Amino acid sequence: DDQHQTRTSGLTTTLSSTDVPGHSNFIYGMGSPYDWRSPQNNNLWQGVNGINNPCPSGWRIPTESEWEAERLSWSQNNYNGAFASPLKFTAGGRRYLSNGSLDSVGSRGFYWSSTVDGTDARSLYFSSTNADMFSSRRAYGRSVRCVQD
Repeated sequence: DDQHQTRTSGLTTTLSSTDVPGHSNFIYGMGSPYDWRSPQNNNLWQGVNGINNPCPSGWRIPTESEWEAERLSWSQNNYNGAFASPLKFTAGGRRYLSNGSLDSVGSRGFYWSSTVDGTDARSLYFSSTNADMFSSRRAYGRSVRCVQD
């Protein structure tokens, strides 16, 4: 918890060369492969002992298959189903990778998984009309939910 995750954190365009940037700024505005870290590290957030795991001790970020199983349990395949689930998902939107601004707050939900997909990572997404898993640039700011191992 270095405060970069808050919606009002500072901004920087300087990529981090380490797994822990050492500051509280949201990193934005980079080019391909659109990651806050250079070079990319595919081992971040992998399990309870994963590097830079944002979860409390004994907790971790869910995998794509765990998110998919959760999504398939919803009464509706959209944000109404997400909020009606026992986990009460909210449509928190995202922080945009090109300028650090907030986007889709109240209309879409984006939740990171720990699953890597090439230079991207997999995310759970939902809106008023649908919900699905998709690949996303790692530089986006998205919500996380932790699961206990």
